[in-house]
Formats: sequence, C-alpha cells, structure tokens
Amino acid sequence: MHYCAKLAGVSLRDYTLRSDVLADSIIKYHERFQPDAVWLSADTWVNAQAMGASVAFPDENQPLGGTGEPLIQTAADIDRIPPPDPTSQGRWPLMLAALRHVRAALGPEVFVVGCFDQYPFSLACALMGIERIMLAVTDDLPMVKALMERCTEYTVAYASALAAEGADMLSGGASPAALLGPKRYREIALPFEQKAIARIKAATGLPVSLHICGNATPILADLTQSGADVLELDHRTNLREACRLVPRHVAIWGNLDPVSVLAQGSPPDVRQVAQEFIHTMTAAGHQRFVLSSGCTLAVETPAENLQALMDVARNQP
Repeated sequence: MHYCAKLAGVSLRDYTLRSDVLADSIIKYHERFQPDAVWLSADTWVNAQAMGASVAFPDENQPLGGTGEPLIQTAADIDRIPPPDPTSQGRWPLMLAALRHVRAALGPEVFVVGCFDQYPFSLACALMGIERIMLAVTDDLPMVKALMERCTEYTVAYASALAAEGADMLSGGASPAALLGPKRYREIALPFEQKAIARIKAATGLPVSLHICGNATPILADLTQSGADVLELDHRTNLREACRLVPRHVAIWGNLDPVSVLAQGSPPDVRQVAQEFIHTMTAAGHQRFVLSSGCTLAVETPAENLQALMDVARNQP
C-alpha cells in the first residue's frame, strides 16, 4: 500500500487521488522486488466514501481518513444511501482505472489482489463510528443489521467490479469485528461475512480472502466458517496455533511483524523469522501458505529487508 508511494517518491495525496500515480507506484514496486503478488489498495475509506462518508487528508503524506460527524446516526440515514454504482461513486472509478492499468502493465503472470476494502461490520463501523456502533449492538441491533445489509451490497458491488477489471483474488478487512468477542462475532459479524463471501464468489468465481488485524486466535475457528479461501493473519496471531485451528484447505497469508521485524529489524533478522515461519508451516503439513507481512508495510521499511524476505521465499525447494 503506502510503501509503494514512498518507493515511487510520490505523496500519499497523489497516490490516493490519481489512478495513474497509484498504478505506476504498484508497478515500480513490482519491478523492484518481483513479488509473486501485488495489491491494489489505497486506504480503508474507499467504500465508506462511495456511500457518502466525508473524508480528508491530515496532510500530504498521511492516509485519507474519515472526518466530521459519522454518516449514519439514525435508521433514517441508512435509507438515504443510494444503490451502489461502481462507475460513478466516490473513488470507485479511480480504483478500477488503476487496476486496469496494473493488469495491462504486469500481464497475466503476476497475481493481482483487488482489495474491496472492508467487510460489512467493519464498513458499518466506519459509517457509524466505533464507539456508537459498539453501543448500538446492544441498544439497537436491528439498526446495525440494517446498515450491514446495505454495506454488504456495497462490498459485493465493489468486489465484483474489481473482478471485472482483472483481479485474481479479492480481499477485504474485518479487523473491528474482533472487538465484538467470540460470541457476538458469531452472532453479528460472521453471518454478514458469510453472505458477502458467498455472493462475491457466485458473482466472480474468484478466491476470496479475509484480513484481520491483531490477535485473531479467539475467533480464528469462527473465521474459518466465513467461506474465505484465504485468511490473512497479523503478526500477533501465533502460526502454530493457526495451523491447529485452520483447516488445510484454507490458505494462511502472513505474518511477519511489519514493524519490529520488517521495518526495524535487519536483513538477517528478516531471514531468520521468515525461515522459522516456513519451517513451522512445513512441520504442520499446512501447504497452503503465503509468506508475507502480517499487515501493510510501514513506509520506512528498508528495501534491503524486503529483499531479504523475497530471497528467502525464492530459495525454498
């Protein structure tokens, strides 16, 4: 994500608002490191903005984020959200143009992941505000579910549009759902993740991934019921425990610490941790594994550390 902008020497504002700059930054990242996959993503507010949320830049090199009062404060506000139209709303057209550019430049050999931003509960958090929605799941759950229904429509529409432009896999984040705790996660967030994933697969035929930040272990077994083909796990989730809880037909993507290892460590540190992770997965017999950072790269990540990660992966038998 934003590391690509730093590598290309462009501001986050241009990276976020210009499809040519976004695409060229991703292409330059691929040219420099030759990874197996590249991601198309700008920030976590693309869908929320398309739905009408106000967004702003703190400065030229800070990511776009929500600003002002939350879009959704009453049930009546949900009805004011228009049906999704990826050809016209917010930055959807910009993101789709960037994906077309990346796909054409890198060709069919490079695996392109289209990030559809957020799963329904996470998107609802952006629209209502995290404090308000956490109270509403107790005080007004019907309203929360009504909002999540509309969020599901937007999630599926954006994912389907990314697929139509050439994405090989579709990925979204569900990190705030972990704050619900296992019981409420199963009752509130999981059914909408299942619904979104089923609809995306039916519409696109592509594999679908689910990313969750922090320690996902308390809900990891539940995440495997979402229908996701891939679980992207942050560094706080123990890989050995993940191998125990995640069925072997579900791929695990991750999960080097993007700060203490990749940004602040040395190339020998990166090689050691990466090799340990590969050994852990091999010993567990879990063959569906993508070696990667546990979350988006810090912009200050040294290029030599990323090169060390790539070298470990390429030298595996």
